[in-house]
Amino acid sequence: MRRFAGRLLLCAVVFGLTACAAPSGAGRPIAERPVSDVPATNPATASAKVHVDLGMAYLQVGRYAVALDEGRAALASDPAYSPAYHLMGLVYMFIDDRNAARDNFQRALQKAPNDPEFNNSYGWFLCVSGQEAEGLERLALAARNPYYRTPSRPYANAGLCHLRRGNDAAAEAEFQRAAELDPSNAQALYHLAAIAYRRGDYELARNHLVQLHQQSEPSAESVWLGVRTERKLGNREAESSYAAQLRGRFADSGEHRAMKQGNYE
Repeated sequence: MRRFAGRLLLCAVVFGLTACAAPSGAGRPIAERPVSDVPATNPATASAKVHVDLGMAYLQVGRYAVALDEGRAALASDPAYSPAYHLMGLVYMFIDDRNAARDNFQRALQKAPNDPEFNNSYGWFLCVSGQEAEGLERLALAARNPYYRTPSRPYANAGLCHLRRGNDAAAEAEFQRAAELDPSNAQALYHLAAIAYRRGDYELARNHLVQLHQQSEPSAESVWLGVRTERKLGNREAESSYAAQLRGRFADSGEHRAMKQGNYE
């Protein structure tokens, strides 16, 4: 992660069934639908919703200024439309303006305190801002909402938050829940493999990596973990295969440089 938790990681944690369990600290579910899922009941809100949807699309392709413009246009149409503040909070988080991000997330939550999308985003923001305990509470609130369509996100985010606190055991439990809800959650699978590797459970690390690479394209991180895992297991053929991938697909990566230098740990 680089520059305020890393933009690629932010894309993963923000953009991404009923929860049967929740991140640590969860209680009874709060049955409130995300505001963005509620049909517009008047032309002003309908217009605001269109602008927010466009803004989210621009945000995902890195057009931050245009996304902010869409958020402002949404508020011009309907000043009470809370997803517009959520959109602007996300944009400011991506461009590293923490004060503006916090202000907009809080405005969104003032209008819809139990919205799972708002709580997931603000929870992650708090985690990367050094407020992990409060962030985990927000993520728990998001995960236990039975109307949230992607509950694996707050579980995975809670896992990342626990990693920031150095708690592999708690993180593993959250990543496992995320993977149970969404077996294609690449972030959860990678970190399950990494935690198993750190614990010395190399067979389990291998199993998670196999599942990960069946579900998604490999990354420099996951291939490098594969190299090291197979090296620990003494499987030179598999190690060589991963090493060839790292050389061929990720030659400019820090992981490839580490391999060339023999820095396997």
